[in-house]
Amino acid sequence: MDLIPDPRHTWPAPQGTDPFPLDDATTVDAAPGTEGVARWLRTAVGAATGLPLADGAEDGNSVVLELSEDLERRLGPEGYRLTADARAVRIEGGGPAGVFWGAQTLRQLLGPDAYRAAPVDPGRLWSVPATVVEDAPRFGWRGLMLDVSRHFMPKDGVLRYLDLLAAHKLNVFHFHLTDDQGWRVEIKRYPKLTGTGAWRSRTKWGHRASELWEEKPHGGYYTQEDIREIVAYAAARHITVVPEIDIPGHSQAAIAAYPELGNTDVVDTAALTVWDTWGINENVLAPTDHTLRFYEGVLEEVLGLFPSTFIHIGGDECRKEQWKDSAAAQLRIEENGLANEDELQAWFIHHFDTWLTARGRRLIGWDEILEGGLAPGAAVSSWRGYGGGIAAARAGHDVVMCPEQHVYLDHRQAPGEDEPMPIGYVRTLEDVYRFEPVPADLTEEEAAHVLGTQANVWTEVMQDRARVDYQVFPRLAALAEVAWSDLPASAERDFEDFEQRMTEHYRRLDALGVEYRPSGGPLPWQRRPGVLGRPIEGLPPIV
Repeated sequence: MDLIPDPRHTWPAPQGTDPFPLDDATTVDAAPGTEGVARWLRTAVGAATGLPLADGAEDGNSVVLELSEDLERRLGPEGYRLTADARAVRIEGGGPAGVFWGAQTLRQLLGPDAYRAAPVDPGRLWSVPATVVEDAPRFGWRGLMLDVSRHFMPKDGVLRYLDLLAAHKLNVFHFHLTDDQGWRVEIKRYPKLTGTGAWRSRTKWGHRASELWEEKPHGGYYTQEDIREIVAYAAARHITVVPEIDIPGHSQAAIAAYPELGNTDVVDTAALTVWDTWGINENVLAPTDHTLRFYEGVLEEVLGLFPSTFIHIGGDECRKEQWKDSAAAQLRIEENGLANEDELQAWFIHHFDTWLTARGRRLIGWDEILEGGLAPGAAVSSWRGYGGGIAAARAGHDVVMCPEQHVYLDHRQAPGEDEPMPIGYVRTLEDVYRFEPVPADLTEEEAAHVLGTQANVWTEVMQDRARVDYQVFPRLAALAEVAWSDLPASAERDFEDFEQRMTEHYRRLDALGVEYRPSGGPLPWQRRPGVLGRPIEGLPPIV
């Protein structure tokens, strides 16, 4: 059936069983709790097939949606069982999310044209092969992080990516909203964050070593109404949106808007603008009471927009030079009995861990938040390899595994010179498929702290939707199977089988208009000749 991600169990129907005909008479019988899935079926599958899929009780030509306490006990709320025969398609779920993932499997069973926005053959006879599929995810956190700060993605592009996540049974959208190069979420009490911080005058074209510039302003932001729409759209697809507001590094856009947030005793922060190039910026937040109150105000509005349990506060790549030179920062270190600037960063993180915990939320940050001592309730996004995640799990903290050496999709997909603006390690489709999120040296108790995994997409060299598509696909399909399916050890995985199933999946991506990287290499219009990337030479070994 060429399903991706690969389900746990499938059983063919008895020989001679006819397929289920999906036609004008087909009804959708949605039990209480599954009404949202019925709406999605009519919106997505109904649009592709041109069929009404009207409400109706099970009558021998129905798609039946229902919840099952037995499945919830055995497979959890995201588990499902799909049974198709000549009379009906029955999708049972441990919870509404399970029913929704079963509906995504139904869409795959209908064929690639079920992914189109309108019928391509109005007279077509649609059918579902007779089968039984029983399935549930390996991990509860199956995600994609999208950076919209370096290059802004308009709202319609974000909604499109939520649909692409749902089509791959991914359920977390990590929304990287602030950085040195732009602030992307409206904060009403601090209007200059978007009035000033959302716009830069020009943009480096390619890697920061490139001499090329795009000499025009770049920017954009999401209003609070946009954010509410995005969050509601995601929730209807059983996707949690986890916002990221960077603290205390990656903050020049905020400092450009409100110079008092910076280390004013060592740098003329009033002269700073939103950064127009890439790299690790030395302009970081000042460790003052004013900064704490400012970001508490930011986060109060963020909590009102995002209902997610986890709030990501960044915490990565915070340079310490300004703090070392700042009398105010050194006084803060002395007043709090801190040993050094690493502990000063931990002081920042501890403050917001306590603040978020008091409001019923949880802090998550990149693995640098381990430096100087990890806050009691914090979870870790392990990006610099497995090491940070292993240390956090052994200390009893939850972890999302996303090491750059394996699942940074901004990294190049092949070593050839035709790769557009090549960055970092070569990570092929097979490399991503063989990624294992749980390190073998964790005990069973420690491994239980691995919430799951996500792919990360940093957009310094992805100036538009087509470039994002090229970097993300088809590798996100491999990550989706790693996150969902109960795969064997990395070396034992059947990549040839996955590759064969991808043949059909490429047709689904074509129907969705995804501009993925073809297996034979970039098409002529996907190349960026003459634009520097980051060469392989000098990178540390993959661990």
